[in-house]
Amino acid sequence: MSKPNKTPTINDVARLAGVSKKTVSRVINRSALLNEDTRIKVEAVIADLGYVPNPQARALALRRNFLLGLLHDNPNAQTVLNFQEGVLDAIRETEFALVVRPVDRHSPRMIDDIRRFLELQRLYGVLILPPISENDALAELCHEMGCGYVRMGSAMLDDAEHIVASNDREVVSQAVDYLVELGHRRIALIEGPEGFRSAFERREGFLAAMQAHGLTLPPEMRVQGNYRFDSGIAAASRLLDIADRPTAIFASNDEMAAGAFHAARQRELKVPDDLSIIGFDDSPIAAHIWPPMTTVGWPVREMGRAAALKLMAPTDEAAQQYRFPATLVKRQSVGPPRG
Repeated sequence: MSKPNKTPTINDVARLAGVSKKTVSRVINRSALLNEDTRIKVEAVIADLGYVPNPQARALALRRNFLLGLLHDNPNAQTVLNFQEGVLDAIRETEFALVVRPVDRHSPRMIDDIRRFLELQRLYGVLILPPISENDALAELCHEMGCGYVRMGSAMLDDAEHIVASNDREVVSQAVDYLVELGHRRIALIEGPEGFRSAFERREGFLAAMQAHGLTLPPEMRVQGNYRFDSGIAAASRLLDIADRPTAIFASNDEMAAGAFHAARQRELKVPDDLSIIGFDDSPIAAHIWPPMTTVGWPVREMGRAAALKLMAPTDEAAQQYRFPATLVKRQSVGPPRG
């Protein structure tokens, strides 16, 4: 098959492959609505012609750019990074690109600012991280503007096509069960900041498990942090200075749990001999700290990939997944209590 002198078009690909332009477009967008033989045939013609899709022309026809927006106001940089890597996994070798937009959830102008951003960028769709993903007004804005959206959450916040969610409450209960099975009774909680559904779900899972085991949580054994390392140090310091200090601490994320490690060492307490610690996220810090940290593995990267596919290729099999169970990752920071 000889290549024409003029720049090949989608019409040329369709004619030579014996398919419609719509079928060619589906191949380009990796749609699941194709059989493998058709896909292979069209891809061969594209390769032979040297056809390069024109995203500007297609964007003009669709009145949308081939851009996915990632909206976040999240103090946990690792969560943002992991989710972003999942999105990049999904858009690799496609014409889509990613635009990351931090916002201020405390600003009274947040919704107006996001509206202006959507109008200027003409996004194909947006991916929304917690805690702003929990704002129903933001979801309503996307619907009003005809902009596709997917929310990430620690619980089901929306219909399956608009959500990727984990099971934070259940898995935190499992973490407490594990501590109780080892003999711990004085278990403290470092919870996340107000306004985060993740903090609420993890706290509720902790309290439910304690109640199920007939254990109480005295007020002094519950301290709030802000998902940052320094707040973990401050919270754990308060807990470890109690006369009848805890034998175990569950921290609502790994950074605060790492802060608890630091506070323990300041007091010459050994982990796990004198204090067991469990975190949440399974971030790199959990495996790199010594001893390696028991934590909850949160499949953030997989959630990011599925969220992007829900926007780009909603019929793709991977785009149908909306529940991403977190799992307890047992390492060496947990052991039975002394005495």
